[in-house]
Amino acid sequence: MPASLPVSVSQIVVAELRSTVRFLLLVVSGRLHQPRRHVGGRLMFGNGASADVFRETVAEQRRTGAPALLVVEFRLRALHGRAHRLFERESILSTPLFAGFPGFVSKLWLTADENEVYRGIYEWDGADRADSYARVMCRILAAVSRRGSVAYHVIPGQSRPRFLAETENLVGTAPQDCQAWWRVS
Repeated sequence: MPASLPVSVSQIVVAELRSTVRFLLLVVSGRLHQPRRHVGGRLMFGNGASADVFRETVAEQRRTGAPALLVVEFRLRALHGRAHRLFERESILSTPLFAGFPGFVSKLWLTADENEVYRGIYEWDGADRADSYARVMCRILAAVSRRGSVAYHVIPGQSRPRFLAETENLVGTAPQDCQAWWRVS
């Protein structure tokens, strides 16, 4: 995948407005869902951290057959303790910011881990689309997150169901590989 280019504020605004319009179309057409299949499952990551799935969002969209997995992580600047539960509840308001992006298939929303790091695991139709979204979202997250805590990793050719099946259905013992924070065991 080519190196990511910086995203301007005007590109962010246009991308988010388009996403919001597409999000509304998904909602009105009944093609955006909040299944509970994975809610409550626990994921362990390559750096030894673990987090629970607290929400799942899935869009019914036509796919090209080129799945890509995207894992995003960030640590919010001013959020500690019980405030995490409040953030999890209000975070549903951010759904228009991603669900309408071209190629969005699904997202697992994860609780903050032991180090107060949040993660999202997305499936996209196309690695380039996943990267485009991630560059926009990471620029937005950087404004509210601790410096240097925002990161993402795209895995071309990987679907979320296959990724989770390979990780023994949301449970396991994590290898201590800090270079692969995004890897789930």
